[in-house]
Amino acid sequence: MAKVELRAACTTQSRVSSLYYHPMPPSLRPPAPATHAPASFAPLEPLDEPNRRLVEHVHPPTWTNPRPKDRYHLVVIGAGTAGLVTAAGAAGLGAKVALVERHLMGGDCLTVGCVPSKAVIRAARAWADARGARAEFGGPSVSGEGDFAAAMERMRRLRAGISPLDGAPRFASLGVDVYFGQGRFTAPDRIEVGGAELRFRRAVIATGACAAVPSVPGLADVGYRTNETIFNLTTLPRRLVVIGGGPIGCELAQAFARFGSAVTVLGSGPRILPRDDEDAARVVAASMARDGVELELDARLTRVERRGSATVIHFEQGGAAREVTADEILLATGRAPNVEGLGLDAAGVAYDAKAGVTVDDRLRTSNGRVLAVGDIASRFQFTHAADAQARLAIANALFFGRGKASRLVIPWTTYTSPEVAHVGLSAREAAAAGARVHTLTTPLHEVDRAVLDGEDEGFFRVHLARGSDRILGATLVAEHAGDMISEITLAMTRGIGLGKLSATIHPYPTQAEVFRKTADAWRRTKLTPWAKRVLERYFRIVR
Repeated sequence: MAKVELRAACTTQSRVSSLYYHPMPPSLRPPAPATHAPASFAPLEPLDEPNRRLVEHVHPPTWTNPRPKDRYHLVVIGAGTAGLVTAAGAAGLGAKVALVERHLMGGDCLTVGCVPSKAVIRAARAWADARGARAEFGGPSVSGEGDFAAAMERMRRLRAGISPLDGAPRFASLGVDVYFGQGRFTAPDRIEVGGAELRFRRAVIATGACAAVPSVPGLADVGYRTNETIFNLTTLPRRLVVIGGGPIGCELAQAFARFGSAVTVLGSGPRILPRDDEDAARVVAASMARDGVELELDARLTRVERRGSATVIHFEQGGAAREVTADEILLATGRAPNVEGLGLDAAGVAYDAKAGVTVDDRLRTSNGRVLAVGDIASRFQFTHAADAQARLAIANALFFGRGKASRLVIPWTTYTSPEVAHVGLSAREAAAAGARVHTLTTPLHEVDRAVLDGEDEGFFRVHLARGSDRILGATLVAEHAGDMISEITLAMTRGIGLGKLSATIHPYPTQAEVFRKTADAWRRTKLTPWAKRVLERYFRIVR
């Protein structure tokens, strides 16, 4: 797709919303007396026991907002990961804390992000493993269709089971005053919610982001889904078109193809996963193609129309007009910060509708009393990044902390099969920063466990400061790359060079041996011709 205007699919504080601005079904709708601002959110569907149990925790229908304290040490707006960690941590230290959430506590991660997507991806991988068991491992033959509805019910059940950790009753038990309703700054030191005024010493904005929507003629008329509504499905779409070739688009495209959908990905650039290593993206593209995903890259959307009971997406590619038919469209075209309705101007907080709230390296906004963390103020839009920033914000807001976000070493993982995990600088970023880099790559087909597992198509690539073993960045492509990358993240965080990984004993056989093998390869580069001649003379003398 060429450059197109993006708009947010929601204007809510939590990161849960939809293309379809339906009110929630009565049993799942937030209470709407005077203590709650009216809201339009995507419904949680279907209206089954797991979803009811989820809502009982993350927005109890009978919840009554507490009476405000005279003044709070900290008021947090937004109860996604960043807000929950900030509120719980501050309350645990003895601060008087208020937490404001308009919709569902837990934010993206619990309701429409990490939790449901990984449950769906795991189910899809199980289906793919079952189909491939005979050819790959001599396993039993598998025939027939799977039960997509059962896989989605499992996701909803597990999500509901996790929800108490993020729920209002638990946070109230931690000493946090939980308020449901639209939080809005009315002054540099005041927030209003449901008619109540919350005075604060410090505040943290943690309202996150929501799905961005490209401005394409006809798109709004035919309807579409985002990550915020795709998990409502109970029937497998026969044809799914995914617009966007980033992590969310690739993860869900591959998962639905493994379930049995005919999936087409329309990507705007020349390759998928543009932020990741080019070779890593190539491995993932090949894997997706084997699963049946059609990749249409360098595609520019022109219009969308309804044709009978189907939806037709028109696009241009290489100067030619093309089209693809879908039963469902999934938009995965980026994120937009949730800045609307917060009264940021009244608080003197600078922001940009596209970039979010402006913060310095200590996460402070232009209002010295207010900080911002998570997706609303960071280019690292990951749950673990929000968690790490929240921990900085607690110290910086309540004490004399001087922690800097730029010092955080933040890895990320794209949960395709194989996964792509990355931390630190890429070779391109290192070159742009003027760093001289020595790059080492070890293919997984040199790692015994990867070969035995039938998972040997990936690689480990590490970028070192030239002339040393200091790690500047790394990429790992492997089935469990997200679980493995923390060894490299720890090394970078603690200043451990690659050489010390060579001296670390790794169990055999494991795929993590790829780190030791790469470290051994680096050590061999230290055996210069001069050193080799010295050793040869030594062994001629020693008999």
